[in-house]
Amino acid sequence: MRLKNRLFWISALFAFFVDQLTKYWVVRTFSLGQTLPLLPGIFHFTYVTNTGAAFSLLSGRVEWLRWLSLGVSLVLIAIASLGPVLTLWEQLGYGLILGGAMGNGIDRFFLGYVVDFLDFRLINFAVFNMADSFISIGIVCLLIASLPQTPTSHRR
Repeated sequence: MRLKNRLFWISALFAFFVDQLTKYWVVRTFSLGQTLPLLPGIFHFTYVTNTGAAFSLLSGRVEWLRWLSLGVSLVLIAIASLGPVLTLWEQLGYGLILGGAMGNGIDRFFLGYVVDFLDFRLINFAVFNMADSFISIGIVCLLIASLPQTPTSHRR
């Protein structure tokens, strides 16, 4: 039996495990609030926690956000399992979004917050994590998937 939408499942598991491993490493290696400048003033690893969504939006709404993460995850699993065979860009996009949603969802359910550590100081960006990165990359993949397809020319 062949697994339908195989890239979806592979990318979801990859994103989930990379997210969880990097968060585990940060929690075991750093004290809360500790920062390690990799490129001083540009990019640091900074261990912080976030009870909100991306960019600390909805801060303190962890109860609502944990159920949102679960709902998004279940919908994406249903799309890949019960829906049609997706294009490669759709599989990659939905898979990365699922892996990120599961990674942050697990944090919210078991810790009550999300572990963040990627700190781009050059542009004064919010501290984020790999799950956030995978969700963003997944959205870009879905945007690519939505571009009009140009017919391929055939050689004669």
